[in-house]
Amino acid sequence: MVRVVFLFLVLILTGCSVPVVNDPYPAGEWQSNTLYLGFVERPKHLDPAQAYSSDAYAVIGQILEPPLQYHYLKRPYTLIPLTLSAMPKVTLIDTKGRILPADAPAASVYRSIYELHVRPGIYYQPHPALARDAAGRSCYIPLSAHQLAHMRGWRDFTQLGTRELVAADYAHEIRRLASPQVNSPILGLMEDYIVGFRAYAQMLDRVAGRWSQDRYLDLERYPLPGVQVVDRYTLRIELQGKYPQFLYWLAMPFFAPVPPEVDAFTHQPGMAAHNFTLEWHPLGTGPYLLSFMQPNWRMELSRNPNFHGERYPDSGDPGDAQAGLLRYAGQSLPFADHVVFTLEKEVIPYWDKFMQGYYDLSLISSDTFDQAIRLDAQGEPRVSPELARRGMQLDTAVMTSIYYVAFNMLDNVVGGYSDRARKLRQALSIAVNYEDFISIFLNGRGIAAQGPIPPGIFGYEDGEAGINPVVYHSVNGRIERRSLDDARRLLAEAGYPGGRDAHTGAPLVLYYDNTFTGPDAKAYVDWMASQLARLGIQMVSRSSDFNRFQDKLRRGNTQMFVGGWNADYPDPENFLFLFYGPNAKVGSNGENDANYHNARYDALFDQMKYMPDGPERLRVIQQMISILRYDAPWMFGYFPRQYMLRQGWVGPGKANVIANNTLKYVHVDPALRARQRQAWNHPVRWPLFVLGGLVLMVLVSARFASGIRDRMTAR
Repeated sequence: MVRVVFLFLVLILTGCSVPVVNDPYPAGEWQSNTLYLGFVERPKHLDPAQAYSSDAYAVIGQILEPPLQYHYLKRPYTLIPLTLSAMPKVTLIDTKGRILPADAPAASVYRSIYELHVRPGIYYQPHPALARDAAGRSCYIPLSAHQLAHMRGWRDFTQLGTRELVAADYAHEIRRLASPQVNSPILGLMEDYIVGFRAYAQMLDRVAGRWSQDRYLDLERYPLPGVQVVDRYTLRIELQGKYPQFLYWLAMPFFAPVPPEVDAFTHQPGMAAHNFTLEWHPLGTGPYLLSFMQPNWRMELSRNPNFHGERYPDSGDPGDAQAGLLRYAGQSLPFADHVVFTLEKEVIPYWDKFMQGYYDLSLISSDTFDQAIRLDAQGEPRVSPELARRGMQLDTAVMTSIYYVAFNMLDNVVGGYSDRARKLRQALSIAVNYEDFISIFLNGRGIAAQGPIPPGIFGYEDGEAGINPVVYHSVNGRIERRSLDDARRLLAEAGYPGGRDAHTGAPLVLYYDNTFTGPDAKAYVDWMASQLARLGIQMVSRSSDFNRFQDKLRRGNTQMFVGGWNADYPDPENFLFLFYGPNAKVGSNGENDANYHNARYDALFDQMKYMPDGPERLRVIQQMISILRYDAPWMFGYFPRQYMLRQGWVGPGKANVIANNTLKYVHVDPALRARQRQAWNHPVRWPLFVLGGLVLMVLVSARFASGIRDRMTAR
């Protein structure tokens, strides 16, 4: 009995010696300089030529380094060099090879030549493909069957090496975008711009078609005319015509360098079967390397010992200094030694662990909004008193995305360019109150759109300067949606007084195509129906799955429908091209799903697309948006707003919804985190002592009863 009680007390006392008994991380990480994050869906690709999702970019953005990056603090979003010594030099030439000025009309430009100068002294992370013996021979290329047989995991490659980043590595990655063994999602786009790219991709396809599927296609044997390595650090890329938006692509992982020897290393026989590929083991020159990979559970990044170094920016926007965003100006990056991503498939467990201090950052969902946020007297979000007492801070940013309802301009009711159809669309745009939608369905996490360009993108104008006069007006300095009376007047002028055809008296019935699913689907549809009912209009919802919906768009079998767009890069062209006539969905299968066509707008788009940011470009954009507001091919809907909570031990940050490589700027205080975790996770031990007492009483009673039985037996 004594031994049992002693063991029980030992267990209790041992629990008291552990800092936090419910800590989900190894004990050795208790005060480590580690950033803890969660992810909800495993990335499908980590190969830079294939990855095209936020889940993948959250990981590879910290490992890979394309030539350019976005300034962490400046808005509108601004490109700066990352691995280059300066921004690319762009030279425009005509068909006779004569150099043209930077503002030359696009029609006169035959080629655009981008010259990139890689900064010397940048080295790759340690990697077996770069390992060489004393004689300079590769340790693992070729890899014998005997060697491979002893490789069970990535750590079994005991020999690691590095080398300097050179221009040829960027050239190799661009060739990979055309390889049939890679299947890059931007192949079709690059075919339109990089000189010789389409023919190059076709040639590689023919070559690979003559071989077995497993044979490695050595791209170093097949030069690409439009991509030339001038010298060790200089790369020259030739584009057809004028395409200034190409600079934005140079900030995306698609253009991150891949050394040819790494490509050859991963394509050796047997490597794919062991997952020794770029898909799961990306190689880069960035601040971190992937040190642990179990995508269905946990991914870990560790500091790259060969990182070339970078400093926190010493300047930003007005107000950044007052917000504490320049506190770390000039300090060495990255701040955290490690980054740990843990899979959390459900919102509530993620939130509970965040509240226990086991995650450092957390997005706010609808399920956790009421617990996290309070609105002040001006309607601005603030953290709740409970979270404020814990020192948590709220960072918000408007996403470079837009959600809208589009009208099919080919439809014989809502489409077309007559006054009747235009006024009908304008009336509907007023009546559908997106401020209410944002309040009801998004807990205020969005702003109603006055046009297609979101904040943070050049061309967006705030306040009265950016008002949509068709839908809004200024009342005593406040921007307000026009009244339903204005909408009813426009509806009557369109020939539908009270929601009925003025000639036949038949009710106006509109068809609303969408892909709504899940428990909120009916609420969304009912809300839209109620908005139209305020004008006396009847609505019929036509829900379908994504593939069926896309087929209806291609065929033009829609009337009004839900749409959304997320920017690939922060240029107004990436939003305004959604209304460009030649991009119509019907006939061209472009992204202009409203099938909108306005000759004046198209001419202005052709002009704006090639202009640098500045007053002249802004004036052109203002004209284009004015045309869109008048024609109303969309109800402009809303721009979603991201709410991010950071723990009190996480330094001030600025949400950057375009950049992929921002974890290097996140500063944590491990000592404060350890104290807070301990304070928030006190174990409740009194039930154990009560249980121990009960066990002791039972044992004593049993011992006493046993003694009585023994004495009675003896008698």
